[in-house]
Amino acid sequence: MSGLPKVELHLHLEGAAPPTFIRGLAKEKHLDISGIFDERGNYRYRDFRDFLKVYEAATSALRTPGDYQRLALAVLEESAASGVVYSETFVSPDFCGGRDLGAWREYLHAMQEAADQAERQMGITLRGIVTCIRHFGPEKARGTARCAAETAGDWIVGFGIAGDEKIGAPKDFRWAFDCAREAGLRLTAHAGEWGGPESVRAALQDLEVERIGHGVRAIEDPALVDELAERGTVLEVCPGSNVALGIYKDFREHPIDALDRRGVKVTISTDDPPFFHTTMVREYEELHRAFDWDEGQFRKIARQSLDAAFCDADTKAKIAKKLEA
Repeated sequence: MSGLPKVELHLHLEGAAPPTFIRGLAKEKHLDISGIFDERGNYRYRDFRDFLKVYEAATSALRTPGDYQRLALAVLEESAASGVVYSETFVSPDFCGGRDLGAWREYLHAMQEAADQAERQMGITLRGIVTCIRHFGPEKARGTARCAAETAGDWIVGFGIAGDEKIGAPKDFRWAFDCAREAGLRLTAHAGEWGGPESVRAALQDLEVERIGHGVRAIEDPALVDELAERGTVLEVCPGSNVALGIYKDFREHPIDALDRRGVKVTISTDDPPFFHTTMVREYEELHRAFDWDEGQFRKIARQSLDAAFCDADTKAKIAKKLEA
C-alpha cells in the first residue's frame, strides 16, 4: 500500500505534529506540557473534548514562524513516507499570530517555504486551507476569515471550520464563509462527526460548502445520503480518527464502504495522525482488510480526491501524472 500514490484532503497541521517534535520544541522553550503525553511518549487524552485541550496544549509549543516551518517539514516528511503526493492542510491564524494579519503573513511565508522545500526534496505538494475554530466563536471567526481573504491565492486555496461541533450552529459563521467565498476561496466544513446528519444538512444549507469534513453520520439519514450523491458533495473521510475516538467500534463498522456504494464521493485522510496512531498506509491497509478494497478502488478514490482538491488546474494536471504512474 505504501507504493500507491495518495491524495489527502483532511489534515490538521498542528494535529499532525509528531509527539517527539512537540516534546523537543517544548524543551527548547522551557515549557512544561509533559501532562499531555503518556508513559510511551504518545499524546494522551480521554475523549473528544479532552483531545481538543491536549491539541491546544501541544500547539502552545509552536510560537514562531520558524516553529511552523520546522513543523511543516516534519509533517510532510511523514506524509511523503506514506506515498502522499498531494496534501491539503488546515492552518489557522488563531494559532499563527492571533489573527493579526501582519503576523499571519509571516507564519504563512514560513509554511510556504517549507512546502516549497518539501516539493523539491520529497516530491509532495502542499496547499493550505484556513480554518476558523468553532468553539472560539463567530466573532473570532470573522478575524480569521479576513486573514484568509487577504492571503487567498496560489497556496491558500480554501476556508473551513473545525472544533467542537456541539458549540454554536453553522449559520452563526455565515459572515466568515461569505467573506472567504467573495475572496475566491473554496469551502469545506467539519460536520457529521459528532453532530449527526442534521449538522451535515446545516453546513450545506447555511454555509454552502462543496466538501464536508468527516460527514460520515450522514449514513443515518438515507435521504441525506441520496442528496449528497446527487449534489456530488465530497466527504473528507477519516476512518482511523472515527474509530480511535469511538464513533465506530472498528473499521468494519465504519460507513465509508456503504457511502461509496451509495454513490457518495468519499476520500481518505488521517485527520490528526499521531493522535490516532495512524498513517495513510495504515488507513489503506485497514480498509483493505475491512472491505477487501483492491488497488483499483484505491486508485479511484485517489483520483476522486484530486478532482475534489481546491488547487488550480495546472497543479491538478501535474499531480494527475503522478497518480497515473
